[in-house]
Amino acid sequence: MLSQERIKLMTKMAAYEENEGKKYMSIGSYFRSDYMGMQVLGSIISASIGFLLVCGFYIYYNFETLMQDIYKKDLLLLGKQVLFYYVIFVAAYALITYIVYSFRYSRAKRSLKRYYRHLKQLAAIYDIEKNKRQE
Repeated sequence: MLSQERIKLMTKMAAYEENEGKKYMSIGSYFRSDYMGMQVLGSIISASIGFLLVCGFYIYYNFETLMQDIYKKDLLLLGKQVLFYYVIFVAAYALITYIVYSFRYSRAKRSLKRYYRHLKQLAAIYDIEKNKRQE
């Protein structure tokens, strides 16, 4: 005989596995430091590419002006300024990424704890039903 409590629990767990469970289970398979490091490294690479694209578009748009003023500018100072803005941009982007993915990781872990608690409840229900059949 099927238990209504067991069916409700199994339905809830199946819905979880189909929807948010896929994403959270992939996140939960990592240690926190590995997951955060992977996400921050990816964001640093993305931020670097984005910064280079913005600089490239700026140079392309103002190429004539830059070529006329290139001998009047202190190129070492310009290089230091660009490097400073690059470091600030990448650091801010990495910090925002760290905060966002830290919240996502903690949310996934809480959700997976709830899911594993449901699994334990389901196993207990199966044990109770098994013991009843053996009696």
